[in-house]
Amino acid sequence: MKNVYLIGYMGAGKSTAGKQLARLLGYSFIDLDRAFEENFRISIMDFFEKYDEAAFRILERRLLETTFTMESHVISTGGGTACYSDNIHLINQHGISVYIHMHPDSLFARLKNARRPRPRISDLNDEELKVQIDRDMNDRARLYQQAHYHIKGESLDFKALALLVAPALGIALSGE
Repeated sequence: MKNVYLIGYMGAGKSTAGKQLARLLGYSFIDLDRAFEENFRISIMDFFEKYDEAAFRILERRLLETTFTMESHVISTGGGTACYSDNIHLINQHGISVYIHMHPDSLFARLKNARRPRPRISDLNDEELKVQIDRDMNDRARLYQQAHYHIKGESLDFKALALLVAPALGIALSGE
């Protein structure tokens, strides 16, 4: 059975959706950011402070590659995972990708009030955060758009998502 990879900007709800989707499909769930922190025994925030984003992306890529030999997993990727190197192509080659798309204003509201600190935006004021989200979304749009499926994150229906991807996985789900 193929894996399902959830991609999209930070704060789009990939981890929440991933847990629910895995449950509905009967798959295991992996949050790539959490796996990074567990494997390397350092928070992503601390890693960025001690090293840099380039070093993070190299290790993130290695971690992503370990998922390619797995089966029947829903993998929530980091916001930038699909956007570096040829990661989106590898994700699409080794599984089913789902882009959780949200409007920049929705992302701003979520990230402004997020409990978990995010290294790329932790020092930004509101205006800078809005600019960063817009810039990133523009830069990453063509990569996110390469996902097999696209869904809106603002009104995400987990059951509808499961019904959307199940046929590509060879799973028959009831629409009830």
